[in-house]
Formats: sequence, structure tokens, C-alpha cells
Amino acid sequence: MNIKVLGAHNCESQNTKLTTLLIDDILVIDAGALTSSLSFPAQRKLKAILLTHQHYDHIKDVPTIAFNFAMAWATVNIYSTLPVYKALTLILGNSLYPNFLEFPEDKPTIKFTTLEPYKAKQIEGYSVLPLPVNHSTPTVGYQITSPDGKTVFYTGDTGPGLKDCWEYISPQLLITEVSAPNRFEELYKKRGHLTPNLLKQELASFRELKGYLPQVVIVHINPGLEKKIEAEIASVAQDLNHPLTLGYEGMQIKL
Repeated sequence: MNIKVLGAHNCESQNTKLTTLLIDDILVIDAGALTSSLSFPAQRKLKAILLTHQHYDHIKDVPTIAFNFAMAWATVNIYSTLPVYKALTLILGNSLYPNFLEFPEDKPTIKFTTLEPYKAKQIEGYSVLPLPVNHSTPTVGYQITSPDGKTVFYTGDTGPGLKDCWEYISPQLLITEVSAPNRFEELYKKRGHLTPNLLKQELASFRELKGYLPQVVIVHINPGLEKKIEAEIASVAQDLNHPLTLGYEGMQIKL
């Protein structure tokens, strides 16, 4: 399994892109930096897009990837939960953008499949298990298992309370979020996000339950606070005696 971090941040700029992961060039999780990160030939290789939730920074490039596929008379397969489908119909079904869920009539550009939490589904040869996480809007993380048994779990945006997820997964790689440094802990806990200290608690509960810690990569980073987050994550890594890595645009991970 080859994973490329297309976007690792929660704010977009010339040098930072919104959180998006590409697996083996064909499977994408979230769409904040999709069209801006991939060439047209690379976009056409995509077989499936998984969306964790409906917040704009995670679905931003759905209309543009749909438009690109429409211009090529092709179909893009999108998978997520019912709340995300409803959000997409609001964006695509009015004057803001063509409704690619229904257009063109003979072959709609977007084929949307609704996923149910806790029910694994085979998608392009991968086993995909959606698991609810604690965020300000209904959100799922995804455990992705490749045909050769390599496994990654991406939490999506999440606050504390991942222990319920840990019961269902045993990944080799955990990709999760840290959105702000520890001084914002109470505020971000209410918003459904993690700080370094909150991540430390979640990883400690994983180790207690599973007896190990997977490789950990951190995304959804606030670029204006990244230096402080990096320093605090280094302290957490030392306390846990386990490496924690901040993700970055273009990062390649091989399992």
C-alpha cells in the first residue's frame, strides 16, 4: 500500500493544502486538495473517493473533480454516509454548480454509494470499514485494508473518545489529526478536534487495549500554529517512547 499525503493542513495557501490522502493512486480519502494536487491523467486513474464528513474543507474539490470527469464523459464513484450525500445535493443541486448526481441524464458524473457505520464494504479490492468518531457533525473514520493485508486507519476530524474505534481496528498505520496546540485544549475539545495532550490520551488508550502502537502520522494541522504543535508532539512522542510524525504535502508512506 502506497499512501501519498496530498494535503496535511486545515488552512489553504500557496504552500499548504487541505487534508486529502491518496492510496495506490486509485483511492482517495477526503477531497480538500484533489484537483489542485493531481494532473488530469492522475485524476482519471481515480476509482473511488471516500468522504469522512460534510465540512467544506473535506469536500471542497468534489464539484471540480466532477466537472473534470464530466468533460471527459466519465464517472467518479463517491462513498460516504447519508448526511454527506444530503450536503452534496445542496451544493450541486442549485445555481452554484451543475447537479452531477443527475447530470448528464444518461450517465450521471457522480455515482454516490451510501455507507453504513460498522459495516465493511469491498471497494475496488479494498475492505473499507467506516467507524463513527467524535466531531461537531456526523463523521466517520475509515479503516482501509488492501488486498495484501496492509491496513491504515484514518480518523478524519475527531475529538477525544476514540476508544470505541480502537475496539474494531488493528492498523499498521494510524493517520489522525492535531488541529491546535495544548493551550486551546478546552476550546478544541468542544469543537471535536485534538491537541497534542488529547492525542497522547487517545494513543495511551490504544496501547492499553491493543498492546502496541502503530506508525502515527498527524494531519489537519493549523499552519499558523505548526511550530508549537510540532514541539508539543515531540514531547508526547518522548513520553510515549514512540515516534509521531507530522504529515506534509507530498509525503509518501509505504506499508
